[in-house]
Amino acid sequence: MWYPDWQLLRSGVSPDSPAQAIDPDDRVVAVNSLAAATGIRVGMRRREAEGICPIVVSTKSDPGAEAAAFEAVMESVEVVIPRVEIVTAGLLFAPVAGAVAYYGAEQIVLDAVCQELVSSGFPQFRIGLANGPFAAQRAAEAATEDDQVLVVQNDAAFLASLDVAELGHEDLAATFRWLGITTLGALAEMPRDAIASRFGPSGVVAHRIARGDDRAVQARTIPHDRAVEEVFAPPLENLEQAAFAARALATRLMAQVTADGVSPFRVEIIAESGDGEVRSRTVRSVDPFNDNNLADRVRWQLRAWLEGGWRTGGGISGGLEKLRLVPSDLTDEGRQLALGEDATSAAEARRALAQCQSIVGPDAVLQATRQGGRDPSEQVLWYRWGEDAPTPDRDPGAPWPGRLPAPSPAMAPPEPAPLEVEWDGGMPTRVRLRSRWEPVLNWAGPWRKVGKWWEGEPAADRYQLVTSAGAMLVEIREAKSYLLGVYD
Repeated sequence: MWYPDWQLLRSGVSPDSPAQAIDPDDRVVAVNSLAAATGIRVGMRRREAEGICPIVVSTKSDPGAEAAAFEAVMESVEVVIPRVEIVTAGLLFAPVAGAVAYYGAEQIVLDAVCQELVSSGFPQFRIGLANGPFAAQRAAEAATEDDQVLVVQNDAAFLASLDVAELGHEDLAATFRWLGITTLGALAEMPRDAIASRFGPSGVVAHRIARGDDRAVQARTIPHDRAVEEVFAPPLENLEQAAFAARALATRLMAQVTADGVSPFRVEIIAESGDGEVRSRTVRSVDPFNDNNLADRVRWQLRAWLEGGWRTGGGISGGLEKLRLVPSDLTDEGRQLALGEDATSAAEARRALAQCQSIVGPDAVLQATRQGGRDPSEQVLWYRWGEDAPTPDRDPGAPWPGRLPAPSPAMAPPEPAPLEVEWDGGMPTRVRLRSRWEPVLNWAGPWRKVGKWWEGEPAADRYQLVTSAGAMLVEIREAKSYLLGVYD
């Protein structure tokens, strides 16, 4: 984002007359469009400029005051994009990937930024959107008063026609011209190793810019240590007191990270008892934490500890003396909701699961993902709810010879359950379900499964049996029948 004549805007010079800003060396550092139309250019001596246009209004440039005034503009941009990089007063870069992921589209982000800039009282901006800061700045310079935003679809194609002088390195540009390389497009076509051997690091940087492989914007970094803690004297023994303290500390943490324009996906809860015992638990959220859901997660965890939850054997000995929250997986991107997604119901479901997990333990609340295998029970990989899915041991995309045809059973026991099946002439006729026998109405199979013979696993045959009580998947091995799954 660029203000071509920020020095003049800050000084309050009327836009109806030609004007220029002069630095302490009496050189022109900014001109408005009327002054530029008379032939005045940045870099001219003041006397030369006034000779071209005697009625030009000159104002002294004050870098300190210009930077101070530009702070209001940066704050307006940070309402939409929380992290920006300032180059000079009047020019800044902002990485938009996070804002685009949050708002859903580049145009929505651009419209929101433009609206904030107009409301700040400085509507004379130019915006360039590109993959790299060099192309973005050139796009902003190419924008006009009528079309203040220029979006670059391909950095290299956009830069190809620009003169090598745009690199800002006069000696390097002069050498390029002597070699017949006059545009950035011609420079981009040169082999990089040849440029590197002839011009060194500066040549490599120029070549990268010409190809659109620019540096990333170095916006303000997210501080690493954003932990908050509270010490209680005397130690807290009551759950209501601990819940109140947990909400206050969670609110303090979120206010601290929100000031940096970020939110945590993961928070470590560390509690220290009056007897010196330290316990910790890491909680994770699919969406970034906010004040309410973080306070709930901390409160539930304290309840599990104070009331003697899973494996604690009687609560925190000596009461709660210190509580510390350490955020991690900080992000400024958020999450774009899908069309029709019920965010409220999803949040309530996550809230209920998190409460159960803090009471019964992390290994008792699980979720599943697919993995490879031939039997239904082998195709499910269980892992803790709220954690990232691990890499499957068996590739789900592999062919898996002998795999059962679709559909798969709706339910599968953790281990195959013994089942009594009566046969007549190689065909199943009855299945025993507790105290009664159910006739087999239809059946399919067998599907031969060759076991791991090198580990002594026997071969088996699998059948699909249909009875009046339902359909089931049955495995026959070593003359015994086992239930592998039940179809819905």
